[in-house]
Amino acid sequence: MPTNIDRHLQQVCQEGLIAIVRGNFPTPRLLEIADTLQDAGVLVMEVTLNTTGALDAIARLRERFGDRMLVGAGTVRTRAQFEEAVAAGAQFTVAPNLDLATVEQAQARDVLHLPGIFTPTEAETAYRAGCKAVKLFPSDVVGPKYLKALRAPLDDILFIPTGGVTPENVGDYIRAGAAAVGLGSALVTGPDQSREDLMARAHKIRQAWEEAKRP
Repeated sequence: MPTNIDRHLQQVCQEGLIAIVRGNFPTPRLLEIADTLQDAGVLVMEVTLNTTGALDAIARLRERFGDRMLVGAGTVRTRAQFEEAVAAGAQFTVAPNLDLATVEQAQARDVLHLPGIFTPTEAETAYRAGCKAVKLFPSDVVGPKYLKALRAPLDDILFIPTGGVTPENVGDYIRAGAAAVGLGSALVTGPDQSREDLMARAHKIRQAWEEAKRP
């Protein structure tokens, strides 16, 4: 029987786009952004823990959307933060770093955790600890060519590049082997962003993703 880790990882890879919200977002505004993302077909959302009221926002998002949107917590750097995020209702967690205590706890709790890695050694360490997928961060420093180079010997690890992914380069990341991508300000620009702008950005990035995935 598939685990929650397997099911949620499959969902992340199937959807392909992780909308990342970070900053000073009042919870009501964040819920409005989530409504727009859902309407635009972006169904995986990550609220970073250094976002204002992040834990309350995660709880409210889970209450509002149930299983219609996969809601996760980002910037989960420690085991204690992981526990707080899961208690709030996070269905997956994402980190900028590789903390093996957090990985161990996530495995024990059957929660998808995407640790941040930058080198082949970190990727292999995460994989041996049980992580089938990792977050390549910051990806804009090295770009799609680096991802392709990592994937050559580490083709049994799923990489999710995050940082600087845009509609213009998402195709290059797909062709380099990205399993999914994390999207920050290229998608959600801030609390004052209009619904129309967010919808347009979501449609543009989704179109670029789908085009790059076609044989």
